[in-house]
Amino acid sequence: MIELIPAIDIIEGKCVRLTQGDYATKKVYNEDPLEVAKMFEDHGIQRLHVVDLDGARQGHIVNYRVLEKLANRTALVIDFGGGLKKEEDLHIAFESGAKMITGGSIAVKNPEMFTSWIERFGNERIILGADAKEGKIAVSGWEESTELELIPFIEGYHQKGINKVICTDIGRDGMLQGAAVELYKEILAAVPVYLIASGGVSSIDDIAALEEAGIPAVIFGKAIYEGRIKLKDLIRFIKN
Repeated sequence: MIELIPAIDIIEGKCVRLTQGDYATKKVYNEDPLEVAKMFEDHGIQRLHVVDLDGARQGHIVNYRVLEKLANRTALVIDFGGGLKKEEDLHIAFESGAKMITGGSIAVKNPEMFTSWIERFGNERIILGADAKEGKIAVSGWEESTELELIPFIEGYHQKGINKVICTDIGRDGMLQGAAVELYKEILAAVPVYLIASGGVSSIDDIAALEEAGIPAVIFGKAIYEGRIKLKDLIRFIKN
């Protein structure tokens, strides 16, 4: 059974979505992320992916008060990312209620520090964020491209202990054009990680296709907020 992980992206304390990581495309869906999180929880969802988009831009955790509220007032298991650059940011995230953190840019720009986080906090609490554009890793809220190849990048961190990986195909993110199923199958064929697919999910059929392909988990956001996926339709995928 595929694990369902809805996303809440935060700018200025509000629930928003971007298209392909472009801040100019910001659309506010709800002034209160807690209201959104409770709606997910009421429909049997157990996990939540929270991204501090202000933090991603500013290079340090910003919206930790929102995280605190979500963690204290729901039972959702939250992974949190965006702008986590120092160990102090991790302590704030964990103290604010995150069960896991996602590191993307830091894993590229300061691999020594990211590796030390895996060793210190354990691979159950540290998720590798591998965001890709045309097969190459992108960082800093997708505003910077690199020459790092996606699969060798994941492979390298798997050898250092990483087990959970969120992979976003940037070209599909927010486009509602379907998930990159073949890319995810290729990753799993190369590296035995708990792969969380992200980007492009537009319908229940996309989630079904990922499940059929053996992808362990999926993050989705815009399709829910735009009404293309109804929460009641997710019931068949929800673990008891």
